[in-house]
Amino acid sequence: MEQAVEEFIGLKRLAVVGVSRNGRKFGNTIHKELKARGYDVFGVNRSMERFGGEKCYPNVTSLKGKVDGVVACVSPDQVEPVMREAAAIGVRHVWLQQGAESLSSVDLGKQLGLSVVKGKCILMYAGPVKSFHKVHRFFVKMAGKL
Repeated sequence: MEQAVEEFIGLKRLAVVGVSRNGRKFGNTIHKELKARGYDVFGVNRSMERFGGEKCYPNVTSLKGKVDGVVACVSPDQVEPVMREAAAIGVRHVWLQQGAESLSSVDLGKQLGLSVVKGKCILMYAGPVKSFHKVHRFFVKMAGKL
């Protein structure tokens, strides 16, 4: 497993940017699953005050001192401000969930000195790995990619 992935899953206080009122959004699933796996998880959505009965934060900046990593589950055009906010509050670990990354966001991560994981689903790595994510992880180990 690559170092950036190992470091990220070793963090315990994570922001999930992209939780939504729409129950079908993957940010919601990630938030729920990470919480069930023992992580302290904070939802981020500028349009919501509460998520799952808990306070929802308007941006990453409002989580200064509360999180060690950020999982971005938003469209690529929304990722760069998230990365800038993470860097501004001293968070150095960002996970760009599949579909969130772009070439410019990866370059920005390097410029900001961030450890960026891209192109991978966090649920395949944050233990305990369950269900079909366990099967996906097996194939990644065997073939190097899905």
